[in-house]
Amino acid sequence: MVLEKNLSTAMNARIVGSGGEAVVLAHGYGGDQSVWDKIVPYLAQLYRVLVFDWPFSGAVNNKEGDDLKLFDPAGKYSSYDAFALDLIALLDEFNLKSTVFVGHSMSGMIGCIASVKRPYLFKSLILIGASPRYINIDDYEGGFEMSDITQIISAIETNYHNWAANFATLAVDTNDPLSVEKFVKCLRRMRPEIALALAKTVFYSDHRDIIDKVSTPCTIISTSSDVVAPKSVAFYMQKKMKENPNVEIMNTDGHFPQLTAHLELLDVLGQVLGLKFDQDPYIIG
Repeated sequence: MVLEKNLSTAMNARIVGSGGEAVVLAHGYGGDQSVWDKIVPYLAQLYRVLVFDWPFSGAVNNKEGDDLKLFDPAGKYSSYDAFALDLIALLDEFNLKSTVFVGHSMSGMIGCIASVKRPYLFKSLILIGASPRYINIDDYEGGFEMSDITQIISAIETNYHNWAANFATLAVDTNDPLSVEKFVKCLRRMRPEIALALAKTVFYSDHRDIIDKVSTPCTIISTSSDVVAPKSVAFYMQKKMKENPNVEIMNTDGHFPQLTAHLELLDVLGQVLGLKFDQDPYIIG
């Protein structure tokens, strides 16, 4: 299990920059910390930026043997709560408090759960493409019918690498083929059995009951067209949250604005944080 050894080492965690405040960047399903490479240099001008890989990531868990023990989908990691506890433990290890948490996709809800458990660790939450529930029900529009999710799970079981390529073209704006290919590579680095188990945890999740418990100031960012988390989800969360969070709709497509529209995303982050980032810093990778 991850916590049997140094957590930051197990999760490839590192801090970039030396500002007084800390920004935490948490990737979503199929990704790793490299999805933030385009924006880290900008944020690191003014913040200490914590990046890491979740235990399911191929950057952590893509070898045969003992590495598989880092991720236990049937036990510890069968719910988002375990990820929230890992996040809390990671922040404790780095002695970070009052952080700006930027959570993409599933990490958005993980951040919400962690903020309810330990509010003082979070100064603000910035949720990008987050969703408390993916399956439509009653008057809630999550974007998928139950039959859609059943087909996704079946496709992952049948041929994960083929599904990864197809899913990437739906999730990432195809006007940026390099970013599509980057996400395909990230997905394919995941072990298929881990990808399957995590897909079930993510797509069958329902965390609508946590939303009104979040007291940390929050900004919800969505793109104009996102098949994974449509705009309806962003406005649902805004309506349910006590703090009346702002919703920012970016004029771009896809689930990965940090890959395909990083300058526009930085404009939004700058508005939220009350900052203006210098132009053209050194880009990682």
